[in-house]
Amino acid sequence: MGRGRVELKRIENKINRQVTFSKRRNGLLKKAYELSVLCDAEVGLIIFSSRGKLYEFASAGMSRTLERYQRSSYNSQDNSLVVADRETQSWYQEVSKLKAKYESLQRSQRHLLGEDLGPLSVKELQNLEKQLEGALSQARQRKTQIMVEQMEELRRKERQLGDMNKQLKNKLEADTQGSYRVIQGSWESTALVGNNNFSGHPSQSSSMDCEPTLQIGYHQYVSAEGASIPRSTAGENNFIQGWVL
Repeated sequence: MGRGRVELKRIENKINRQVTFSKRRNGLLKKAYELSVLCDAEVGLIIFSSRGKLYEFASAGMSRTLERYQRSSYNSQDNSLVVADRETQSWYQEVSKLKAKYESLQRSQRHLLGEDLGPLSVKELQNLEKQLEGALSQARQRKTQIMVEQMEELRRKERQLGDMNKQLKNKLEADTQGSYRVIQGSWESTALVGNNNFSGHPSQSSSMDCEPTLQIGYHQYVSAEGASIPRSTAGENNFIQGWVL
């Protein structure tokens, strides 16, 4: 039955810690020796105990192994420095290229704006003129295209407004015809009611259609006191009163 997995932590018991150190130290030294013999490797092992005691193993001598280790470490440092220098030089070259390109673009921009034209030769000026003509032609084409697109948009809006105007006109005509029909119906109903009222009062119509009549004899005369007397008597009385006066 195999042992369980040992947890890697400091052994608190001093005696057990010392026993474990002795066993594992001997095993580690044995493994280093076997590795150097089996694989023909130069192995150097240095162990210091908790009390400061030194234990070592070197297959080719400790001083020789340490010297070789120092040379290897220095070479690795030198190699890292060389790699860093190369990276620095590459970045410096890249920055120099970008800086030169930036300055060239600035000069081209100044030339396109009509500045610093003195150092340019005739050929360079001709090339600059061609560039300006090409840029001007492209700008005009783009302007024409934008104007055409704007005109098309305005025409489309005009058609939409025309359709809306027609719809509103048709709606207005329909509303006008409906209101005219309502007014005409109200007029007809009013005329019908007036005819019915006129035909329902025969006394009024008969009073309007008067016929001429003839009355024979004296008309009654109403005095101021309210008594009725014949017309002839009233005339005689008036004549007598006037003669007496």
